[in-house]
Amino acid sequence: MSLARALRYFAREACLNLLRGWRVSLLAVLTITVSLILGGAFLLASRNLAGSVEGWRGQLRVVVYLKPGTPPSGLPRLAAVARAAPWVARVDVVSPAAARQRFRETFPTLADVIDSGEGEPLPASLEMALRREQAEAGGLDAWLDSWRRRPEVAMVDDDREWLGQVESAVAVVRAVGLVLGGILLGAAIFTIASIIRLTAYLHHEEIAIMRLVGATEFFIRGPFYVEGLIQGLIGGALASAGLYAGYQLIHARSRSLLATVLAGQFLSLRQLGLLLLLGAMAGLIGAVASLRRESL
Repeated sequence: MSLARALRYFAREACLNLLRGWRVSLLAVLTITVSLILGGAFLLASRNLAGSVEGWRGQLRVVVYLKPGTPPSGLPRLAAVARAAPWVARVDVVSPAAARQRFRETFPTLADVIDSGEGEPLPASLEMALRREQAEAGGLDAWLDSWRRRPEVAMVDDDREWLGQVESAVAVVRAVGLVLGGILLGAAIFTIASIIRLTAYLHHEEIAIMRLVGATEFFIRGPFYVEGLIQGLIGGALASAGLYAGYQLIHARSRSLLATVLAGQFLSLRQLGLLLLLGAMAGLIGAVASLRRESL
């Protein structure tokens, strides 16, 4: 028998086995689906977080907050000092009045808090946009320390500090997703192995007859391998569809910043292909593990 005819036979027998035992096969498919949805959700979140961090790194900024009482006449001088640094692309001077107006526009429900007292409650500041290449070349940390030692400066807010914390969170999200997805994928492999072992046991008489007439082990086991492969592919396809449905639901129901950051873009075709491949490999591994010689 040619390989093409053998593969058609394997596929036909596998589909028949799936239809006959669709209830137990559904359990295996759902186990793979849940494990891949969980792993894919963590992959989606980490991918979007990493993309957001990369975008934010392209817009690095340092804010120097000045002490109350700093004379307005000193702001242009400090801004000129900041512009002289090679890593500073632009400097915006924010006066106390401008800071108050910005606060009102950003937090309209809290406007009464800053309007209740006398004078300007918010300090003046210098907002510096950085050139990423020059900032990463070195020397920026020492320059910022010199700003912190200036008598006019109350605090220096460096975007790189919280970006480093976000990058650590991305690594944690990715690691947790890999661990949980791996555990559930292992459970899926075990489930598929048990189901296919049961299917093989139900066909043990047919298998014995096939051995008597000289059928090879590859010909006997092939339909079960294909059965596990199909279960894994179906689970991977359902997981991809479930992830896409959840992604669309988030976009339709939520406009929050968190939703934008965690679900800004869907998985790439390569990553979706990886989910399908993982599902197929889980099904195939489960089938191979179940069909040891002593099992048949």
